[in-house]
Amino acid sequence: MIFGQNGSNEVAAEEVAIRLPATLDEFLAGVERRAFRMAELALSHREDAMDVVQDTMIKLLQYRDKPAAEWSPLFWSILRRQLTDKHRRNAVKKRVMQLFGKSDEKDEDPIEALPDHNEDPLRRLTDDSSWNALGKAVRALPARQRECFLLRELQGLSVLETAAAMGCSDGSVKTHLSRAMSALRIHLEDWQ
Repeated sequence: MIFGQNGSNEVAAEEVAIRLPATLDEFLAGVERRAFRMAELALSHREDAMDVVQDTMIKLLQYRDKPAAEWSPLFWSILRRQLTDKHRRNAVKKRVMQLFGKSDEKDEDPIEALPDHNEDPLRRLTDDSSWNALGKAVRALPARQRECFLLRELQGLSVLETAAAMGCSDGSVKTHLSRAMSALRIHLEDWQ
């Protein structure tokens, strides 16, 4: 929080008012891409990520009467729960498919497999490899550490916002993030 020269929090209140979106539509438009990247990283499947983000946005609509300052923690909390639910559903689906001797491999869209002639292939390979390695490392984290890392580092939420979204104390957020960063550092050292 930023304080004025006389120690008041007048400046902080003005800055918060400047940053808050005027409408829920504006808020959702501003958070959509970041939420999708977070979901895609957590789930490793584009269509599942789009579904989770869409469901999260729909669920947030029931809170449209809340003050704009509460939308962000609510949104990330809902998204976190949606991701957890999707992980659970995918695990159950995988077990059921294994019982029937079928693989749960998702077919790749043939259109997406076509090369993009407007992009440097080596750079795309490096970017894709880096993103996939990070995604694999993040998915290997315990659930609370993964949630904390995604909210703090990928979404840039503050410790207090992350604590509100995760329903824990700010000390727990710091602990989860520290452990997640250590685990990721160890996992990604081997990748490089």
